[in-house]
Amino acid sequence: NHVRFDYQQARPTKSAFDVFEEQQGGCRDFAHRALTLCRCMNIPARYATGYMGDIGIPPDPAPMDLSGWYEVYLSGKWYTFDARHNKPRIGRILMATGRDAADVAISTTFGQMVLNKFVIVSDEVLESKAG
Repeated sequence: NHVRFDYQQARPTKSAFDVFEEQQGGCRDFAHRALTLCRCMNIPARYATGYMGDIGIPPDPAPMDLSGWYEVYLSGKWYTFDARHNKPRIGRILMATGRDAADVAISTTFGQMVLNKFVIVSDEVLESKAG
């Protein structure tokens, strides 16, 4: 009855049911399960993707990566939820929303592709107080 987080178990064709059966997946998979639950209850929901830095939490030694979460439409407003994390996080940089991850793929290739390097860096910008 629990899903273990593991980026290595993510794959582009993994469905919410696959995650249920395999009990492991990445942030995209956690979001797909939550989207499925919302939609089964007729709650409008959409997939969201972008970056999420380590702001307000201890730094992660692993390189920053893209992230997936979901948004729910309630009382005329979209609210952000993240099935991957157990507490609210700040510093999201939204890149795209869609029905699911396939709608908002950051990269789609046909044939062989070699990615030599991909680096994401984000820093918190504190508001200055005028005065």
